[in-house]
Amino acid sequence: MLTLRENALAILHGKQPDKYDDFMNAMQFLLDPIWLSDRTPQDGEFHKDSWGVTKCFLPGAPGAHPHITPDNKVCKNIEEWEKYVQAPNLDVLDWSDAREQANQVNRDEKFVGLFCATGIFERSHFLMGMEDAFCNYLEYPEEMTALINYLADWKIEGILRAGEEVHPDVVFYQDDWGSKQNLFLPPAVWREIIKPATKRIGEAIHEIGALYVHHADCYCQPLVEDMVELGVDLWQGVIPENDIIEIKRITNKKLPLIGGIDVPYCDRENATEEEIRSHVREKIDLYCPGGYFFPGLPSGACLRKWNDSICKDELELYGRQWAQEHPIG
Repeated sequence: MLTLRENALAILHGKQPDKYDDFMNAMQFLLDPIWLSDRTPQDGEFHKDSWGVTKCFLPGAPGAHPHITPDNKVCKNIEEWEKYVQAPNLDVLDWSDAREQANQVNRDEKFVGLFCATGIFERSHFLMGMEDAFCNYLEYPEEMTALINYLADWKIEGILRAGEEVHPDVVFYQDDWGSKQNLFLPPAVWREIIKPATKRIGEAIHEIGALYVHHADCYCQPLVEDMVELGVDLWQGVIPENDIIEIKRITNKKLPLIGGIDVPYCDRENATEEEIRSHVREKIDLYCPGGYFFPGLPSGACLRKWNDSICKDELELYGRQWAQEHPIG
C-alpha cells in the first residue's frame, strides 16, 4: 500500500500507482506568513491587501476578487510605476508558526506545500485593473517588463526565504493566463514579458529543492511547450476546454497534468448522482491512458457540498479501480 505521497510520485514518474488520484490530496499546505499577510477576510467588505490593492471576498464566493476603480487603483500611470508600486517588506514576517506546521507534517505521507498565490501576471492587473493592464502590455512593453521583473524579484525572494525556513516539497504557484476560451495576452506578448520572469521563478523553486506545480484553471493549450521550458513539473487546473489528449501528445510525458473534470457540469443544482459519477468515470477513461495524469477538480472543489462529495467519492472509487484494471507494463 503506497502512501499518498508515494502514490503521487508513482503517477508523476510514470510508474504503477495504487489509484489515479488528485495530486492535491497528497499535499499539506502551510499557513505561511506571506500568504497570511495578503489574505482578505470573507465578510463582503472592502479590504486592502499587502500591496494596497482593494479586494472583496463575498461569503460563499470561491475567493477574493480585486475591486479596482480609477480612484483606488495602485498603479495610476505605468510610465511612473516605481512611484506607485511598493513591494511588501519580507523582513518583518515571522516564520515561527509555519516552521512548527512544517515540522508536524509526516513527509513520508504527504508533501509540504507552499501556497504561492497571485502570480506576476495576476498581480500586474490587480495593481492597475484588467483594462489598463491589457493596454499597457501592448502599448508600454518596456515599462510592463520592468514591473513584471520587479514583481518576480519579490516572488523569488519569498520562495528563497520559504526554502530556508520551512523547506517546502512543493511550491504551488498560481498565475491564471487565460479565460475558459482563450489566453489573456497574445502568445508573442506573453513570451516576451511573462515567460522570462516566470522562468526565473521556476528556477528559484527548483533551487530550494521543490516541485514547481503551476495552477492555471483556464485555457493554456498554446503555451504547453513553453510550460515545459519553464520547468513546470505539474500543471494543476487543466480544464476540459483544453484538448487534454493533444496536450499529452505534444508534451510527451514532460508535463504531467492535474484536472480534467468539468466542474460547472458536476456542480449544477439539478445534477443527478449518476450524471456526476458517469462524468468522472468518462474523464478517467479518457485521460488516464498512458499515465502522467491526475484526475481531479481544476478549481479544487464544487461549491455545492453534495455535488462535491459525490464527485470526489467517484474519483476515489473509480480512480482506484482504473489503476487496478490498467496496470503499467
